Amino acid sequence: MGLLRLPVTWLEAQAHAPRRSRGPLAVDDAGLFSVWRRDHGARDGSSLEPWIRELLRQHGLACADGEVTLYTLPRVFGHAFNPVSFWTCRDREGRLRAVLCEVSNTFGERHNYLAARADAGPVGSGEELRARKVFHVSPFFPVDGEYRFRFHETSQRCLFRVDYVRSGSLALVTALSGETRPIAFVSMLRAFVRVPWMAAAVLGRIHLHALRLWWKGVPFHRKPAPPAEGT
Repeated sequence: MGLLRLPVTWLEAQAHAPRRSRGPLAVDDAGLFSVWRRDHGARDGSSLEPWIRELLRQHGLACADGEVTLYTLPRVFGHAFNPVSFWTCRDREGRLRAVLCEVSNTFGERHNYLAARADAGPVGSGEELRARKVFHVSPFFPVDGEYRFRFHETSQRCLFRVDYVRSGSLALVTALSGETRPIAFVSMLRAFVRVPWMAAAVLGRIHLHALRLWWKGVPFHRKPAPPAEGT
């Protein structure tokens, strides 16, 4: 199971739809695969679209007044761990204006990075955007340096790349990519058979990688307090 590509307006409609009319993905309800609005945005179960519109306005990005799409991992049997979810925010002409990156660490903390051009102009496919690192994620990296984001999104494919740079050197490369496919019960059931405990698999791989780094003697950094601002 890869990232789900969910228009925020569709999420809101599904959250209020009668249960009998819902498809293979449950929204704000129990199911084999589910997405809960309380896992995103204000994280209180409230509507996501007003929240993201207000956040964009507060940061001078009211120009992103078109479609907003959430890319995230679903809950499986009610359990999930999302290291990062992406919100792509476009204007009414379909041009990308901003990407909100919701980051979670294994300590139960969360922080948002809002990637956009300084002039709030349209973001070109693959254009590099930067943000100072302020949130603790891995104990093997201090809270310094910067992230460099690059995004490619079409109706058929997506690629989200986040590079971590310290002291002018590339310290970590991460990327998520995939092809767009319709949400269907059969395909989601096949994904479940391949990775039945996805949340546990994600967390397990994170801790296994951390163990390997510790074994190699990579310096360990204590967790600082999270940033005061959420975004």
